[in-house]
Amino acid sequence: MQRLFAMLFLGAAVLGNVCAQTPPATTAKATFAGGCFWCMEPPFDKLDGVLSTTSGYTGGTKVNPTYQEVSAGSTGHAEAMQVEYDPKRVSFEKLLDVFWHNVDPTQKDGQFCDHGSQYRTAIFVHDAEQKRVADASKATLEKSKPFKGDIVTEIVPATTFYPAEEYHQDYYMKNPLRYKLYRTGCGRDARLKEVWGTDSH
Repeated sequence: MQRLFAMLFLGAAVLGNVCAQTPPATTAKATFAGGCFWCMEPPFDKLDGVLSTTSGYTGGTKVNPTYQEVSAGSTGHAEAMQVEYDPKRVSFEKLLDVFWHNVDPTQKDGQFCDHGSQYRTAIFVHDAEQKRVADASKATLEKSKPFKGDIVTEIVPATTFYPAEEYHQDYYMKNPLRYKLYRTGCGRDARLKEVWGTDSH
């Protein structure tokens, strides 16, 4: 009996030591599709607690798609953005709030001047908790929305995320003039103001 207790004590000690050596997760990922990914990076980059943003493709079937393939609309992928963040400094709820206020959630299969399912809006959830929070956020918005029209933004499970080509990353910083011309020409800010009023971010 004493030997059994000794073995149990030793096993518990070893397990406790392993758990103590395994650091808790300090970062999390959120993935959003909101039309042109160039325009989705800036509002998240300026948030305290966001560690990085990566433009890319997700939600489709093509492995390692290129920009040309995705923009042609044949891959099933959407232009998307993945956010790596510190959940102790910024909540998923806050990220959702920024997402909603930077898209037109009533526009189906496109965003602003970009048309096609590759420019659809979507929230790609990484776990059950993100889905719960995203569903609650959408339900709240459906009750309080300041705009007409149904919310067509999808909430779907996250799948493989493929980072876009390097020249797309931080495009708004690398090519500020071209970025501003595109954003203005596409009518993004004008439509956001129509949808959200002074509450647009």
